[in-house]
Amino acid sequence: MPELVPTFAAIDCGTNAIRLLIAAVDSNKVSDRLREMRTVRLGEGVDATGEFSNMALERTFAACREYAELLMQYEIKELRFVATSASRDVSNRDVFITGVKEILGVEPEVISGDQEAELSYRGALSGLDVKGSVLVADIGGGSTEFVTTLADRSLVSESVNIGCVRMTERYLQSDPPTQQEVEAATRDIRNQIELIARTVPIRTETTFIGLAGSVTTVAAMALGLHEYDADLIHGSALSMEEVDAVTNELLHMTRAQRAELGFMHPGRVDVIGGGALVLRESMRLLGFTQVVVSEKDLLDGVVIALKNT
Repeated sequence: MPELVPTFAAIDCGTNAIRLLIAAVDSNKVSDRLREMRTVRLGEGVDATGEFSNMALERTFAACREYAELLMQYEIKELRFVATSASRDVSNRDVFITGVKEILGVEPEVISGDQEAELSYRGALSGLDVKGSVLVADIGGGSTEFVTTLADRSLVSESVNIGCVRMTERYLQSDPPTQQEVEAATRDIRNQIELIARTVPIRTETTFIGLAGSVTTVAAMALGLHEYDADLIHGSALSMEEVDAVTNELLHMTRAQRAELGFMHPGRVDVIGGGALVLRESMRLLGFTQVVVSEKDLLDGVVIALKNT
């Protein structure tokens, strides 16, 4: 009788969204059973206040209750809950951790930027056939992680506090953003990316891989999709010119206009301009003429890690 492929579950709670993956994992091949996302904006206002708001916590706990019901429908070998950028520096993190544990029975693991980068790297590469050196950029709500490998296969990573929600809250507040707001956000992003250029080794043959919702949404627009199609987006390659054109178009659109785009997730309507800016400026300053888009990410890295422990 053939051995059953074990099923694992991962939850990632970031600044903008909380996501669930239930998947069978066999030899680092991830086969989705269920992949869900809820926009809870846990990090709303954190950049200014330094703490989670009661409303943001309740939105997050409500999503956890939904996920608890979904998890009961599967035979899960192990569940891991990771929390990223928004949860690292807040003063009331214990309220979040206690609330999640009461609902799901597992304690959220607040991972470092380096841990997040490594898991994103492993996840991204699990779904792509890429040879040679790669640089993976995971553009989140509050931070962006960059990770690559050295010649000895060890990982080098850097996490910087630029993400779609953080850039929107700090700078892109008008609808649509003013030229002055865009320029201010661009300066901040460039200052952070210059750190990456100094600390993360990039070779001329390096392939640039982008992942997470900002990147996949830019890809959907560049590909001219009328509705979101993960199969078409995954593995697509966008030129610098395409990314630049889409970024400019998104930044000049009102939120109502963005909401009408068939591929646009409601939770990204107000923050996609900031995410697109991070992608564009990363490519510009790091010297990449193309980005390969991955639908596999941190969640895939987490379930692979569970399988291998």
